[in-house]
Amino acid sequence: MAGVTAPALAGRRYAVYGLARSGQSALRFLARSGAKAVAWDENAATREAAATAFPGLELADFATLDLAGIDGLVVSPGVPLNRHPLAARARAAGCPILGDMELWQQARANLPAHRLVGITGTNGKSTTTALVHHLLETAGFAARLGGNIGLPVLDADPLPAGGVYVFELSSFQIDLAHSLASDIAIWTNLTPDHLDRYDGMPGYAASKARIFAMQKPGGHAVIAVDDDWTRAAAAALPQGLALTRVSAADVRADDQARWPSLQGPHNAQNVACAVAAARLLGAGEDAIEQGLRSFPGLAHRMEIVATVRGVRYVNDSKATNPTSVAPALQAFDAIHWILGGQAKTAELDACLPHLGAVKAAYVIGEAAPLFERILTPHLAVSNAGTLEAAVSGAARVAEPGDTVLLSPACASFDQYRDYEARGAHFRALVERLQQ
Repeated sequence: MAGVTAPALAGRRYAVYGLARSGQSALRFLARSGAKAVAWDENAATREAAATAFPGLELADFATLDLAGIDGLVVSPGVPLNRHPLAARARAAGCPILGDMELWQQARANLPAHRLVGITGTNGKSTTTALVHHLLETAGFAARLGGNIGLPVLDADPLPAGGVYVFELSSFQIDLAHSLASDIAIWTNLTPDHLDRYDGMPGYAASKARIFAMQKPGGHAVIAVDDDWTRAAAAALPQGLALTRVSAADVRADDQARWPSLQGPHNAQNVACAVAAARLLGAGEDAIEQGLRSFPGLAHRMEIVATVRGVRYVNDSKATNPTSVAPALQAFDAIHWILGGQAKTAELDACLPHLGAVKAAYVIGEAAPLFERILTPHLAVSNAGTLEAAVSGAARVAEPGDTVLLSPACASFDQYRDYEARGAHFRALVERLQQ
């Protein structure tokens, strides 16, 4: 059976809450490792699917489950640890709350010799993770993408000796890890996000900083010191770690012009972080340059979908907060901006200085009334409600040379399963325009 194992967990009993992709991956891992599991999902259909996939699976409503005899409560990163009653009960019972990253850490002792690069930050971590992986593969390393990007890490076969695991780590995943020790830990930046899960920005920053606290002496930290929070983290790094400070200013614009999928100041920071990590791992300069030139970019991140009747359509669905939208507003001219969804903040402050290229805005989802009020003093705003109506409205008025940009500044969960589903719908709508 494919996937990693942790024989040290044999005979232990775990509770797995949530039986979608990550929950089922955890169940497979625990079974391979000889551990026992009791599981639950609030959705009956999901429970039934899991029971079919795992014959004999013990199901029990966790609302009444005694957690005192459980070796660990395994939850998905989506469970809000600050307010979910199950998390409070686990803490009261002294039951550790874990995620798949901590389970993977338990398997590391059985893996061939390897190194781990962990990447976190509010913005840019997906691109930085994918770029580190691409640079390493270009340089001839055996490397694997994982964490908050790619396939579940517990299901992937181990890399050969000398391999490098490159994991994107959200703050939620870091919260669910207790001993995940990155050989190289990267922090890109910190801007307001997920504040419903933390005690303000200091709590959010403390969550990110735990990526360094979990490192072992001799580990290396790469920190982009372009904001106050990351500068403070660099100044307070745990003893025994080596530090490489980087900045977007380290990357020259004329160099960046050679790398088609890495344009813009935000990507300069991503490049600075990724190149630093690649050098620390031993990649050569020629391979790094080749990798920067050939990097394909990420789906749903300033992804040019098509040009239809002279109008360019750009899918930036992964931009789920105002700070991550700002680079897109600076990257294109004559923009018809589609935004909205489930707002993470009640403002668009990071976007407002960059409205000069925006011809009109089309607001959708729960945040539509809020964003309409914010933007109306500055430009023409259409309350489209849905993505389909927004694309249709923009397509009617856009002229050759214009750009229709989906860059929502919001989570997607009011109307879509995730940002990928939202981006896929945008692509499908653009394809329909081509017919």
